[in-house]
Amino acid sequence: MIRETIKDVGFETTLITEGTNEKTSQVCRIRIKGMTCTSCSTTVESALQLIPGVQKAQVALATEEAEIQYDPRILTYSQLLKAIEDTGFEAILISTGEDRSKILLKVDGVFTEDSMRIIESSLRALSGIEDIDIDPELKKLSISYKSDIIGPRNFIQVIESTGSGEFKAMIFPEGDGKQSHRQEEIEHYRQSFLWSLVFTIPVFLTSMVFMYIPGLKDGLDIKVVNMLSIGEILRWVLSTPVQFIIGRHFYSGSYKALRHGSANMDVLIALGTNAAYFYSVYSVLRAATSPSFKSTDFFETSSMLISFILLGKYLEVLAKGKTSEAIAKLMNLAPETATLLQFDDEGNVVKEEEIDSRLIRKNDVIRILPGAKVACDGFVIWGQSHVNESMITGESRPVAKRKGDTVIGGTVNENGVLHIRATKVGSESALSQIVQLVESAQMAKAPVQKFADRISKYFVPLVIILSFSTWLAWYLSGKYNSYPKSWIPSSIDSFQLALQFGISVMVIACPCALGLATPTAVMVGTGVGASRGVLIKGGQALESAQKVNCIVFDKTGTLTMGKPVVVNTKLFRSMVLREFYELVAAAEVNSEHPLAKAIVEYAKKFREDEENPVWPEAEDFLSITGHGVKAVIHNKKVIVGNKRLMLEQGISVPVDADEVLAEAEELAQTGILVSIDSELIGVVAISDPVKPGAREVVSLLKSMNVESKLVTGDNWGTANAIAKEVGINDVIAEAKPEDKAEKVKELQQSLGKVVAMVGDGINDSPALVAADVGMAIGAGTDIAIEAADIVLMKSNLEDVITAIDLSRKTFGRIRLNYFWAFGYNLLGIPIAAGALFPSTRFRLPPWVAGAAMAASSVSVVCSSLLLKNYKRPKKLDNLEIGGITIES
Repeated sequence: MIRETIKDVGFETTLITEGTNEKTSQVCRIRIKGMTCTSCSTTVESALQLIPGVQKAQVALATEEAEIQYDPRILTYSQLLKAIEDTGFEAILISTGEDRSKILLKVDGVFTEDSMRIIESSLRALSGIEDIDIDPELKKLSISYKSDIIGPRNFIQVIESTGSGEFKAMIFPEGDGKQSHRQEEIEHYRQSFLWSLVFTIPVFLTSMVFMYIPGLKDGLDIKVVNMLSIGEILRWVLSTPVQFIIGRHFYSGSYKALRHGSANMDVLIALGTNAAYFYSVYSVLRAATSPSFKSTDFFETSSMLISFILLGKYLEVLAKGKTSEAIAKLMNLAPETATLLQFDDEGNVVKEEEIDSRLIRKNDVIRILPGAKVACDGFVIWGQSHVNESMITGESRPVAKRKGDTVIGGTVNENGVLHIRATKVGSESALSQIVQLVESAQMAKAPVQKFADRISKYFVPLVIILSFSTWLAWYLSGKYNSYPKSWIPSSIDSFQLALQFGISVMVIACPCALGLATPTAVMVGTGVGASRGVLIKGGQALESAQKVNCIVFDKTGTLTMGKPVVVNTKLFRSMVLREFYELVAAAEVNSEHPLAKAIVEYAKKFREDEENPVWPEAEDFLSITGHGVKAVIHNKKVIVGNKRLMLEQGISVPVDADEVLAEAEELAQTGILVSIDSELIGVVAISDPVKPGAREVVSLLKSMNVESKLVTGDNWGTANAIAKEVGINDVIAEAKPEDKAEKVKELQQSLGKVVAMVGDGINDSPALVAADVGMAIGAGTDIAIEAADIVLMKSNLEDVITAIDLSRKTFGRIRLNYFWAFGYNLLGIPIAAGALFPSTRFRLPPWVAGAAMAASSVSVVCSSLLLKNYKRPKKLDNLEIGGITIES
């Protein structure tokens, strides 16, 4: 019809069927091996951002991961992997973010080319299969599929039925990639450190201990060639494997960095150890060719430097592993197995089967025994029990479950047997989404980190200049006798003294501590929040939350319970109450508003004979956001809403109705007006009680220098009554969603406030986005609220205080980390350069400087780890609610 019309006016038309639903943005996560400091992560990030099609790239040093948003029409994830590898780091794909499920299967049996072809063709014949990738060496199949059409059990069944039962399939026994990578890294540094000790300890003994034991000293001083002694040869032989085999990681890291025009920690270590090693080589070779030159070597400096740095890296990766324990704990909540039920046509259980929980498909029925974990998200189809959901929502009290109620995977069934039908499995489940949200939060950089990133760009080159300047200054001072010769230790000359100062400066400066100060604290802070039901979406949200000095609360579901109930009905015309509610419920059943749901629930009482009553069909339904609804039911024009809506629709509100509204408002009730065929028929009074502890929370916020304000779409009377009850003075009522956003902007611009908006994440979305920090309260399992920066999993106002207090504590820790990292460098570099030497003769040997550098990174990570001991404000532990003291 449309095409014909266009043709009639003289233009050609072509129907576009492809590309309309094509995605223009996709997110890919990649693990990056080999990054040592902020300079490495900045190099990779810059390289990714220069690629055409990359919309956003974030590289996190602490998690060693990259999150890249790109246009799949221009780029593929394999090109991104190649780009990272071109910068000199190993890249491993974690997820592509594509809208499909993926599973890895291991196939046991005779694995030939023919058998692989048969298995692949059998699988591709199934509907819902999107892609298959086979790794013959590992006997691994990677299958991408549409989860609503097909599932892993079908794949296993097809594989095992192929080839007369000679194949056996199972889920690939692969642990969590991040954890296995972390364990690999820990083991690598542990082994490297232990091997370095094997060679370094003898070097240390021959140079620092045996030289003071008469018999051993004489043996080590025996000359082999000219002035070359046995002790020098031993130290040379033992330090060489440490420098070039055990320490090869520092060479490769330096090469990668310098190849891309940047300098990292590896460059400093390589320069420092090479200076010590090759000067020592020069010294011993000169001794071997000269009958009079007495050699002084620094082989112990290079080998001990590498050993201490390896020890520091080992302790650092151990500590970094603990920063992400929150995610590991969340992932471990899912049970390994589940009991699958099969039914006959009459609904009787005919078979029970224990399966791997990862094999559960949508619509499967799973039996949950008392004490067992719920295997997946779903709803109860039989049985009743209480389920402990504290591990997901943070709600400490078990929640009653009966037929029709939803359950969350990973929660614990306390009593009674439940049969649940699976609705969300794999990456769609609430648990998986929480894990994804926390992982994304740990990837996101806090604005304060940009400062450290900028410094790290110039840090290493500046240290190299300082190191060279230190050596040159001491060397020239010695050459021109600017200090007494008595200052020079007897075992070395002025050149060697200058060289030691220069090397000490080079190895004591630590760019790692600066790079780890923010991300490790953010990782621990977001993990602590997640374990308490407060999901913080990254460093930006944390940084903004700690500055909040004004909170704007929504009313319904935020300050109030969010479960309103009808408490009174007043009719102004003779009408059967059942007929009245029949029409009102038919109009309101199409609305998602909590007040509408309360009316529908109340209307069900008039039809108790029906479990799920079917309401009359509503024609021309229209929802007017923040005001009410309109519809035509049984040829009658029904309008349900507030007074403003009635006046806008030209319906007069009689004095009687005004009086009923005023009475309701005084009692903190909401009065809903109902008109039928342009005549006001009645008022429905709805009460939504204030949450326990709301007044105390507002009071506690005031003591934290945070103002509280109320913005609601409800009428002024009810809004003022609720505000008075909870202790809020500033109220805006009868506000549309856009009005709430305008109020937030006004507070930000006119009064310069840092504003947090606390709402239910639906009608409050514009305000949540406009606020500096959007907090979605009472989200339950609906954690995908894009508008919010912080998701409070419990319907608990106390968590608003927890979120703000946790962010303040986290940023206090970040400031302490920066103070330590900067203070360490500002204090350590002058001492290493010999600032104390003229007055005290104290000098920092290079190997001690290296140990101090390694210790600084470890100390920053351990400082962040102390956040794991976070305790919420003590005032929250003893809230007095209505005269009753509640202790948590």
